Amino acid sequence: MEPGYHDSFQWTDLITIGLIMAGLCGTSLYSYLLFHSLSELFSIVVAFGIFMVVWNSRRFLDNNYMRFLGIAYLFIGSIDLVHTLAYKGMGIFTGYGANLPTQMWIAARYMESISLLIAPFLFGRKIRISQLFSGYFAITSLIFLSIFTLNVFPDCFIEGQGLTIFKKVSEYIISLLLAGSMAALRFKRNEFDPYVFKLLIASILITIGAELAFTFYVSVYGLSNFVGHFFKLISFFLIYKAIIETGLRQPYNLLFRNVEKRKKELKEERDRLKKALDEIVTLQGLLPICSVCKNIRDDKGYWNRIETYIEKHSDAEFSHGLCPSCSEKLYGKEGWYIRSKKKRGKEK
Repeated sequence: MEPGYHDSFQWTDLITIGLIMAGLCGTSLYSYLLFHSLSELFSIVVAFGIFMVVWNSRRFLDNNYMRFLGIAYLFIGSIDLVHTLAYKGMGIFTGYGANLPTQMWIAARYMESISLLIAPFLFGRKIRISQLFSGYFAITSLIFLSIFTLNVFPDCFIEGQGLTIFKKVSEYIISLLLAGSMAALRFKRNEFDPYVFKLLIASILITIGAELAFTFYVSVYGLSNFVGHFFKLISFFLIYKAIIETGLRQPYNLLFRNVEKRKKELKEERDRLKKALDEIVTLQGLLPICSVCKNIRDDKGYWNRIETYIEKHSDAEFSHGLCPSCSEKLYGKEGWYIRSKKKRGKEK
């Protein structure tokens, strides 16, 4: 862990997000278009930052959740960038009005919510970065094609009327997908560092709040739209804390968590083996033993019966009996022994 770094939300984080929000509030009083551009650019930078962290660690990254989200957020951020540039008043995409940025918004949120839902189920599965990249590139290309060329993407905003039914229903569907991704995260919570898990859950919760806020506005400059973008800003700040900051400062809590888990499991296994070996007492070296009575002398100079000595210095226990030779010496002339011996001979 980096010196001075704490895996918890600090008061400095609250001050940071508070200053960002205060600054954006100030810009909104001057120009709502400026507020929108800055708040969206923040989330776009975070999305691209997630991709950069994952991409530059892809050769030794064994966390498929991060691999998947890293590629996904590159294309989510790309669609959000077009959404920002197409926003009403920017003057870049002429002739589209407020419908184009709203379509881009819905497309990006569908991609984000579905990606967050799928990602937790990829632990332990093999995925190829190249195939994943190609898949997202194809989906993003189809989205742009359906909006700019084929004109088959459903309208999301109609001037003078506001949001379409498709847009409103989509926001609720996206909220349900996000709720499902939270459930999937909880199901796989053991795969995450507790701090990262809490940040991801909080981020998704706030994203749901943003989606619900975006179901009410009539004007793209309205209060509901303003609140929704604030929620999105906070959500991406939490994602930044969970993935980018943790990934750079504590990579073994995120990017290489599986390596750290295996390292911990190996240590526990080693400790168990060490404990088992410690419980195994072995007799080694020269043991002074009497050549007549076979007693053994211990370290203190006392003579012990051989079975007493061995029981004391090992986990072995003795059950006494007589070998055939000793039985013959002790009882060879006894009548009962001779009869028993003859009987055993007949039975053979």
